[in-house]
Amino acid sequence: MRSRLLILCPGQGGQHAGMYDMARSDPHGAALLAQLTPLLPELSDPASLFGNRTAQPAIVASSLAVWEALRRDCPPPALVAGYSVGELTAYSVAGALPPERTVALAGQRAEFMDACVDPHHPHAMLAISGRRVDTLRHILAEQGFHIAIETGEDTCIAGGPTAYAAAIVLPGARIVPLPVAVASHTPYLRAAVEPFADLLRHQSFGEMQAPVLGGLDAMPVRDRNDAIDRLSRQLAETIVWSDCMDACAERGITAALELGPGGALSKMLSARHPEIDCRSVADFRSLDGVRRWLERA
Repeated sequence: MRSRLLILCPGQGGQHAGMYDMARSDPHGAALLAQLTPLLPELSDPASLFGNRTAQPAIVASSLAVWEALRRDCPPPALVAGYSVGELTAYSVAGALPPERTVALAGQRAEFMDACVDPHHPHAMLAISGRRVDTLRHILAEQGFHIAIETGEDTCIAGGPTAYAAAIVLPGARIVPLPVAVASHTPYLRAAVEPFADLLRHQSFGEMQAPVLGGLDAMPVRDRNDAIDRLSRQLAETIVWSDCMDACAERGITAALELGPGGALSKMLSARHPEIDCRSVADFRSLDGVRRWLERA
């Protein structure tokens, strides 16, 4: 069977101060990072790494610089998928948006999202496991929280006001707070949707070389208007990542490479669909190691 490659673009969670290092080891990756530097926040303060305005453009830049380093040695992807802000990255990997504009959009996206939060009433996000997701929606809504990302039948991310988080009671569930202060992908972000959609409408989209999997419905996107609709709506609507992983298998994906930072997406996909050969750039000591894996995969 002919190999079909999926490129995975991560969201927040795996960022770290050295996340540009591997891309900088390659002349193409280093050159792109040099172009992107004026758009990027300083990473020297670890405390700022999980703030939206720092994390989102940095994660997008890290992923795109690694892709710039690898794309000449990589078979054309059959599909691209991104988790949260990684969905924006995915459109650049697919050829729709240039890297510089994508990183700038990530920064503006973060600003729109942050503007939805009253500094005196911050948001919280929680990782919940051990309870079926389809039984949680009503329970969480009664406690001021909403499901942000479905990652499995009994695992999800939920978001809502920090003031309500400690009072959430879900017998039998494990609840872990995440280092995110904005309730992404919930109705609390509705005010960010139209400003981001309007910003995207003013962008020129190039011809896509591969479809991007939409996080809202796990459907492949090749059309500019569909891309704008999904990228803006996902700020305030649930991402169904479990369906996205299933859609990758249904479309015959045989290998998946996560661009990093981190390796959460490749691990989730491998656990759900072990027949797909999944790796993250973060699994390797060098880009040459990634290239050798790509040759075999």
